[in-house]
Amino acid sequence: MVEFTDIWVFFASTVVISLSGVMTPGPVFAAAVAKGYKDETAGVKIAIGHGLVEFPLMALIIVSLDYVFENSFVKLGIGLVGGTLLLYLGASMIRSRKMSADPEHDLISYGPVTAGALTTAGNPYFLLWWATIGAVLVLNAQFFGPMIVVVFALVHWSCDLGWYTLTSVVVFRTKHLWTPLVHEAIFGICGALMMVFGAYFLVGPAMDLLK
Repeated sequence: MVEFTDIWVFFASTVVISLSGVMTPGPVFAAAVAKGYKDETAGVKIAIGHGLVEFPLMALIIVSLDYVFENSFVKLGIGLVGGTLLLYLGASMIRSRKMSADPEHDLISYGPVTAGALTTAGNPYFLLWWATIGAVLVLNAQFFGPMIVVVFALVHWSCDLGWYTLTSVVVFRTKHLWTPLVHEAIFGICGALMMVFGAYFLVGPAMDLLK
């Protein structure tokens, strides 16, 4: 495990590592795009939903339960449930993409907080990231004391908040430039992205189990 002895180096690494994770296109990002089209503040709400899953997970890691998520059978279960959920959400977005410009229609029927929580909980990569990279960061934060663990959690979540807020604001303020074809293409790509992740999460853990 890489150990940081300088608190400022630790927090700098936390920001860089956190941003590298959150800025990687994934299901939560796709939800931020879909919800941001109708609601400029959707990114904030999605980040709150994301945090409702993330903060309890951090707490589990603090009490040393991160090893549970590295178990092959646990990975398989997470992959099956999460992958199925993402396939469903992605397929729903693709089916509804032609109605994306309709102000009365919402591509994801859930509210942004719920969408943030569902796309987070349904993303096995998110859970495995916390069981590996995230666990290392939490353990390093514990080296500096309980208060730093709390600050670390807030700093990490702030990266999520900043990115998803930026995403929804940009989408909302540029939507008037989108043609109907652009609407369909963007939401079709977001839906396909969710489905690709869903399929990967269904197949990946099963393949690992068979090795």
